Amino acid sequence: MRIRSLVVASTTILFQLLLVGATLADQSGPVTCGPLENHFGPFDYRTVSKKDKDLVENVHFTRKVETLAGGNTTISAGGDMAYTLHVFPNHHRALMALIKLGEKEKTIKPRGMRYTVPCYFDRAERFRPDDATVKSIFGVYLMRSGKNQEAQKKLEEALELAGENANVYYNLGLSYYQMKMFDQSLKAAHRAYALGFPLPGLRDMLKRAGKWEEPVALPKPEEPVIEQAEEKAEPAGTSR
Repeated sequence: MRIRSLVVASTTILFQLLLVGATLADQSGPVTCGPLENHFGPFDYRTVSKKDKDLVENVHFTRKVETLAGGNTTISAGGDMAYTLHVFPNHHRALMALIKLGEKEKTIKPRGMRYTVPCYFDRAERFRPDDATVKSIFGVYLMRSGKNQEAQKKLEEALELAGENANVYYNLGLSYYQMKMFDQSLKAAHRAYALGFPLPGLRDMLKRAGKWEEPVALPKPEEPVIEQAEEKAEPAGTSR
């Protein structure tokens, strides 16, 4: 009976993991995740005027909402968060708060949200495919959802857009670590810390795994000696 129970339990867990994976994969496109048209906006969060930003944030994305303490104009934080993301699909802080709300409520569709968490990332990417921060935050969400291969791909896309970015390198290093790609994780960590990333988490993880190595300091190149030719004075009274 015990062996049979373990088999049943293992099968159930496997089915749940497959279901979550399928659910995440299916959350994309306007049919599932809705059109972007809105009664106000949508606006690019990176370039919108302070007036329009304050008009929404001061009412719908207050500190109470961002910290998941509750809604401001709605019963739950999800309602106000959804309003914010329909006006600013690529609102970076709202997307991060949305990840935390989904984790807190243990669902991909928190209370008060019209769509799922993956859908809101799909909407943000459809709205502004050139926003590297959106892709980076999406990569973090995928990583926290156990979708490490998808996370790696998304973070590599973010890096391609962002260039030399400490946050993206750090998150990419975490993704490589989760996939046991330790050489790539180490390289990403070195780059993140060289660019000034402050948190030691990735370095500590690599140390515990016995994979950390201090970056090799490259020798400073010698400055070439430039010989300056002496100017030749022209004889007085010489004309051309």
